[in-house]
Amino acid sequence: MRHEDTFLLFSARVGMSGLQLGDAEIATVVDLDPFTLPLGLLFPDSDAAHLVPHRDWLEPLHMEGDRLHLAVQSIVIRVAGKVVLVDTCVGEDKNRTHRPDWHKRKATGYLDRLAAIGLSPEAVDYVLCTHLHGDHVGWNTRLVDGRWVPTFPNARYIMAQAEIDHWLPRAETANHGSAVDSVLPVIEAGRADFVAGDHEIAQGVVLMPLPGHTPGQVGLSLTRSGARALLVGDAIHHPVQLVAPEWSSAFCSDPDQARKTRRQLLESLAESDSWLLPTHFRAPTACRVRRCGNTFQPDFAP
Repeated sequence: MRHEDTFLLFSARVGMSGLQLGDAEIATVVDLDPFTLPLGLLFPDSDAAHLVPHRDWLEPLHMEGDRLHLAVQSIVIRVAGKVVLVDTCVGEDKNRTHRPDWHKRKATGYLDRLAAIGLSPEAVDYVLCTHLHGDHVGWNTRLVDGRWVPTFPNARYIMAQAEIDHWLPRAETANHGSAVDSVLPVIEAGRADFVAGDHEIAQGVVLMPLPGHTPGQVGLSLTRSGARALLVGDAIHHPVQLVAPEWSSAFCSDPDQARKTRRQLLESLAESDSWLLPTHFRAPTACRVRRCGNTFQPDFAP
């Protein structure tokens, strides 16, 4: 492992893990783990036989039988005196009738886990929504006296303009109605910034377009002291997509574009020493990517 970056396991008990890159600290804060889906539901084009040679490292952390295990989590970056929180998961009290394990959740402990790494909601400077699906915006807001208010009251909420343009015209029906309770209240509170896909949050902290899963999905490139980490949202959902990059999820708006984006991303990672941090990989979450024929293998942080 290079001297510029180290991996630190903070606490398995509270579901957090972390990566240090130069002066930047990265931690994951879990909202829901495991979140389990059938292989064929998440990846309609999948073939379970393709995974047989890889089950020794996939099971039991990432899958069991035909069930895939994912985490729903935020990624927190402390860098240059600022705190950036990437994706805000499912949240509490949200009306998600078509997803029972997301519906009207109570006392999830998410804010306690945030506090366990020394952060109050008031300490967050930026909230980056990689895209506006319901499991990425839920903690944007919380219910206070019957009203949805920004959970992170001092933060600027960064959203890609392309995402806003795509989802807000159908706010009542799309994404379980999450735009109504988790996006519009932030906009109405004057806390939202709509940006292009290459927006720079700080020096070495730059958004990158990752279209396909949604039209305006963005990731985040973090470069410090010669080391680099790519936070890629749902461009890669699950480790099986490293060995089967052609599998796009059932929730991708443009599966062909998602395949192209994922392949380009993995090719780039395999040619570098960068860390990959998808939103839904279970701890330790961070991995490096190496080429294996026409596919890829993850080298997870210890």
